[in-house]
Amino acid sequence: MVRDLPTGSTLTWDVWGKEPFKSRRIEGTPGESEKVKELLLDGQQRLTALWRALNDKYPDRTYLVLNPEDKENREVIGVSRWERDGKRYPLWIDQPEECWKRKHIPLRLLNPGNESEFSNWAGRVAMDSKIRDRIVDLRGEIRNYNLPVLSLPASCGKEVATEVFVKLNTTLVRLTAFDIIVAQLEAAIGESLHDLVASLKSQVPKITYYIEPSNLVLSVSALLQDKLPNQRGYFSLDLEKFAREDWSKIVKGTKEVVQFLGDEKIIDRDRLPIESILAPLIALWAEAPEASDERGNARILLRKYLWKAFFTERYDRAVPTAVLQDYRILRKVVAEEARETGVPCFDNKEYPLPNKEELIQSRWPRYKDRLARALLLLTIRGGAEDIKDPASLSKDNIEERHYHHLFPIAWLREKDPNADASIALNCILINRRTNSEILAKKPIKYLLETCEASDLGESEIRRRLQTHFVDFDLLAQGDYGKFLDERAKACESAIKSLCDGNAWMP
Repeated sequence: MVRDLPTGSTLTWDVWGKEPFKSRRIEGTPGESEKVKELLLDGQQRLTALWRALNDKYPDRTYLVLNPEDKENREVIGVSRWERDGKRYPLWIDQPEECWKRKHIPLRLLNPGNESEFSNWAGRVAMDSKIRDRIVDLRGEIRNYNLPVLSLPASCGKEVATEVFVKLNTTLVRLTAFDIIVAQLEAAIGESLHDLVASLKSQVPKITYYIEPSNLVLSVSALLQDKLPNQRGYFSLDLEKFAREDWSKIVKGTKEVVQFLGDEKIIDRDRLPIESILAPLIALWAEAPEASDERGNARILLRKYLWKAFFTERYDRAVPTAVLQDYRILRKVVAEEARETGVPCFDNKEYPLPNKEELIQSRWPRYKDRLARALLLLTIRGGAEDIKDPASLSKDNIEERHYHHLFPIAWLREKDPNADASIALNCILINRRTNSEILAKKPIKYLLETCEASDLGESEIRRRLQTHFVDFDLLAQGDYGKFLDERAKACESAIKSLCDGNAWMP
């Protein structure tokens, strides 16, 4: 506004009588007893920020205008505030002389309704009359600033108002479905979806390792209500059922899934092949049986489902439809009302496991590539200890791990310029320092050096490599083509075992 640039339009709705939505006043504005005549549907954050800044209503921050007299270089800055011994620091902000020495004025002096304070403040500082005139002009610009308002008439119904709100935001601001459901849920039952999601994060903080749970909870609820886990499904949710029945299941299922993913050695979202598997898993675990035998069978079933989803193309397209189809049958299988052969994801003809050639050609796992990440998970299931320092991979040290080329790029390039070193079968995660020490050494060279440096010798290094699902002898031979061929065969066997429901480990 101080630069006379557009801030975007707001959307209001004239209302009379009973409010169609549950509403609240803009924070910091004076309360009044009269009935609400106008609702602000869009632009709430902007107008709240504007009101609070112009009235200095932020307890921990004051906004100042730097170089207010210089139209080309003026800017607004926020300064943190704190209280001690009954005083608000830094003190200079509330001392006009000290504030002006820094060429700052409080933003509240630009408030059109604050004429007297500006006059008193300006009278206390040694301000040139020309500069004062320029600030007066700036106050006039703020007073006359063009804030576009789109206004819906009182005769407009709730459905029309919602439709206009959705179209306006999805066209201009990319408002998410979550943002829209927030308003609808509060209107329906007075519950805050933000508060519910915050409580979920508090109860199951590890879910944030894998995904931001905002849209996830909507997807889970959609499945529980037999709807597509997408925007279409979200907008048709029974929100009262969401709060009354679904929410406790979502919390229970989320706790179960976090434990399940940890048991399957899946550490975080950067190593997660696909996120779309999370919603159906939560919905399924939410209603899993409690009896030990039935629960054990459910775990085997969901392990099959997890790894089939990772290693097949089932969720590479038309994801919401595929998820709902699989969930419907899996839910019945868990309840012992159907056979798992009817689960589309388990159809080996339609969704076969990758063959050896596909495994060899898979991309480098740092990319967001389903198959590449799934293959990396095979190298994590054994603990993925560092080669030199036998610390198992965990969420606590994952950021210190590097994607290591078992056959270094530089060495391989000299031996075979056409060889592709950056593929999943040539990758494991090891310590940053270990990776830098290996550099471009021939595999047998860095393996022997590591064996000599270890007090436990070669047998220990063999064991550490095995935690990455890597064969010491095969790597030491230095034949890259043979290494990839044999490693792909081993991966094929491991993948089949996991997709059969076995708790495979290297």
